[in-house]
Amino acid sequence: MEENLKQAPSQGVIRITVYGPARSGKSTLAKHLAEHFGASWVPDYRSVYLQKKSHAGQEVLDHEDLIAIAAGHVAQENDALSSANRFLFLDSNLMAVRVMSERQRGVCPVNLEKASRKHRYELFLLTDTQFGLENSGADKEYDAFHQALIDHEKPFVRLSGPLQSRIDHAVKLIEELELALSLGFSSFDFLQIKSRQLSVQDLAVQLGHFKKGIARANLDRPATTADGIASLSESDYDHYAAFFDSARHKMRIAKFVPASGAASRMFKFLSEFLQHFNPDDETLNAYINRKGAHNLSVFLAGMEKFPFYEHLMHEMQLRHPDFKSLPAQIRHYAAIHFMLSPDGWNFCNLPKGVLPFHKYDGRVVTAVEEHLNESVYYAIGKDQVCHLHFTVSESHQHLFEQVIARQKPLIESNSGTTIDVTYSYQAQSTDTLAVTPQNEPFRTSNGKLLFRPGGHGALLENLAAIDAEVIFIKNIDNVIQNHVHEIARYKKALAGLLLELRGQICDSLKLLTSGLASDQDVAGIATMAKSRLNIDLPHDFEKFALAHQVDTLIRLLRRPLRVCGMVRNEGEPGGGPFWVRDSSGRRSLQIVESTQVDLEVPAQRTVFEAATHFNPVDLVCCIFDEHGHKFDLREFVDPNSGFIAHKTKDGQPLKAYELPGLWNGSMANWITVFVEVPLMTFNPVKTVNDLLKPAHQPL
Repeated sequence: MEENLKQAPSQGVIRITVYGPARSGKSTLAKHLAEHFGASWVPDYRSVYLQKKSHAGQEVLDHEDLIAIAAGHVAQENDALSSANRFLFLDSNLMAVRVMSERQRGVCPVNLEKASRKHRYELFLLTDTQFGLENSGADKEYDAFHQALIDHEKPFVRLSGPLQSRIDHAVKLIEELELALSLGFSSFDFLQIKSRQLSVQDLAVQLGHFKKGIARANLDRPATTADGIASLSESDYDHYAAFFDSARHKMRIAKFVPASGAASRMFKFLSEFLQHFNPDDETLNAYINRKGAHNLSVFLAGMEKFPFYEHLMHEMQLRHPDFKSLPAQIRHYAAIHFMLSPDGWNFCNLPKGVLPFHKYDGRVVTAVEEHLNESVYYAIGKDQVCHLHFTVSESHQHLFEQVIARQKPLIESNSGTTIDVTYSYQAQSTDTLAVTPQNEPFRTSNGKLLFRPGGHGALLENLAAIDAEVIFIKNIDNVIQNHVHEIARYKKALAGLLLELRGQICDSLKLLTSGLASDQDVAGIATMAKSRLNIDLPHDFEKFALAHQVDTLIRLLRRPLRVCGMVRNEGEPGGGPFWVRDSSGRRSLQIVESTQVDLEVPAQRTVFEAATHFNPVDLVCCIFDEHGHKFDLREFVDPNSGFIAHKTKDGQPLKAYELPGLWNGSMANWITVFVEVPLMTFNPVKTVNDLLKPAHQPL
């Protein structure tokens, strides 16, 4: 009898079984799916058997009946498999017979139990009983079918709702499953992928990047104030700032602050000190000389100037009454350990936004508070509310809320402004797959696929959700202690220029789409696009027929718009402004990171090192078209501008794919305008020592 229950090998056919209680629509769904995919389907043998035995309507079956039904299921499946091609759809299988046996008889024949465990299907489609048919006891019966799948560790997806909804859902799942299997993933991998709301198609692209590599940016030349970066006079700044002030009461405005990262890099050299220094065996000077630890030397020399110094010394004195009499290397080691470790302040694992950045008359202030204070100067729109949005890690949100709860009322009172603070998290659906150095999916100790956050490019979804006509973007660590009025003036000037350019774009698009644009109108719009928007028109644009010129301009002008502040390059690490050529040879202005450039190519290195400016991540954006409709920002991403990072997990090397950066590849196909702004607007805190710079110290 066991031989009669033996399942034939799949021979590359994907077997999908529609599984669930009686009268839950299994047969109808299996038949529809088979028709959709041009495949075979196997009916429920129970109905066939009952008709043959004249048992129609019989609910309770004896042992011999159940074994006969099981054997009939297997025979039908194996016979259909011999002529199947891509798919074979089954209406029930041995698992269903097993559940039927246990519900009716309380036990299952041993050979049926063993066979049901051994049989393999790429996917079970579990149908519930909400199918418009009456079925008493349906919930308990459904629960039994569901639990059997869990107990037997079978790959399954639940289907519910109207028939067409089930069909549509199942078709999409099966198409993605087929792709996943072709990529070497298992059915359980596929379910893990879908549980994270990830796209198998996206993973296929990522695997392609790992195996083939990612094309580097093709730098044409650096953008300069004579070529791609607008240089404004002080009167220009005043003009555009005033223009923004006169217009902002008519529109929705928000400030968007990426703030989800932990501050571990900010204290990297201090973490290395704790790891490699033994205060009982070595002096500080010996360690600094041995390691070339210049950053540590600067930190120790300027320690009293940090905003947290007095509080730190107070804590150390409480914990160590003889602290002041201890040798210097022990004092410094103990203080740094307290700053960074989980049993102290835990700075390494906190977000930058809630760390002490500045000190005002004895009061320590965080980066979050500085953003609150700065925002009321320019991020107020027609509702007279300052809208401030932080992207945070979900586990850190309460830390932001604690800081804001303490300080927001005071800032609101002093400014006479209501501040609306909102948060969002990086969507799990933007995570990317990690692979081994051999480009095979990396698996954790329990055999699961490993997914990692996709980098700040994943925040494009968060940005797209902001309902504002003008969006200021500024990094969490780019705040200063002084000259906030001046910072706000330059921010407003960028926004004023954005509004002026957007007005010209909207007017141009309305004329171009009206059908009334003359040759002279089109020529004027083309000149504006080149001179003010840095749009590289096709080299033979002037030879196009008028209708073709109009279509080309509409396509090039109907895009999101960003105005980016650029400061003179003072040696800070990070991206810069360049003219870049795409695969078709067209040039555009881009913010390019060093990781996007093949610096082993001498010509590319020469261009990269010739950059005169640096991007401080000081952007003002508009993501609406001329009709007031939001753009789908995903349509303007350069998917080939991500990069591959080398990481470790539990001591094992891996490769991780980083999505195109938010202001790099994710905005690659936006209309981009670069404007030179003073160096005072750029004061990032990349390491803790940056807090010793004048911009972060009291006047």
